[in-house]
Amino acid sequence: MATVFELKNLYKAFGENVIYEDMNLQIEEGETFSIIGGSGMGKSVCLKLMIGLLPYEAGHILFKGKEVGDMDRDQLRELRRHVSMVFQGGALFDSMTVLENVTYALREHTKMSDEEMLERAKECLDMVGLGYDRDIMYRFPAGLSGGMRKRAALARSIAIKPEVILYDEPTTGLDPANIKRIGEMIKKLQKELKVTSIVVTHDMPIAFDCSDRVAMLWDRKFPYIGTAKEMENSEIPEVRDFVSGVFYEDKDD
Repeated sequence: MATVFELKNLYKAFGENVIYEDMNLQIEEGETFSIIGGSGMGKSVCLKLMIGLLPYEAGHILFKGKEVGDMDRDQLRELRRHVSMVFQGGALFDSMTVLENVTYALREHTKMSDEEMLERAKECLDMVGLGYDRDIMYRFPAGLSGGMRKRAALARSIAIKPEVILYDEPTTGLDPANIKRIGEMIKKLQKELKVTSIVVTHDMPIAFDCSDRVAMLWDRKFPYIGTAKEMENSEIPEVRDFVSGVFYEDKDD
């Protein structure tokens, strides 16, 4: 199995606040890989480093063997054509309709006609369960429920047919029914599109239900990595305590 992302001896800090120190991680093609850990420890930072949204001070981040930190603007643009990110909260453009949001990357990265983009948008909205009402395409994000906004963001992320999808806390702020729906969407898209999925989440049921492997961030590294079942049944105190919900005060990541 080919390695998609490899992080080696990575060091990242914001001033005196060290986020990663000698951190190592390897993510294989086609797997769903979840990252768990305490709030404020830098899980979301990992995703932003992978696509060059943040620099790193030392170590290596390799995408299919190529150093992300050495990429110029055009190379990063190409990377982001293959690696799509679903930001926490969805991050839809408020001034754009759902259709304009979903087709945004198509306008940026392809030469598709308006008709072709419309058909692709319909296809993507069908995949995430929003195709039942075509009028949804012409609504603005403010006119959607929280769960619908998340699914519209998913539709936008798959429009350009990425090889990798990064999910940053995809279930934050959702009710149990929509949390379950988003989990089902992650599994469905991974299976149907054959993508590699990397999920940052606080939601243990989502992590264990969706993932082939789970990594727990602890002490600026990922010392605990295993299958979902291994992590769920772990006797390692740090893992067991986190999974059972006794760790950490809740603060922004």
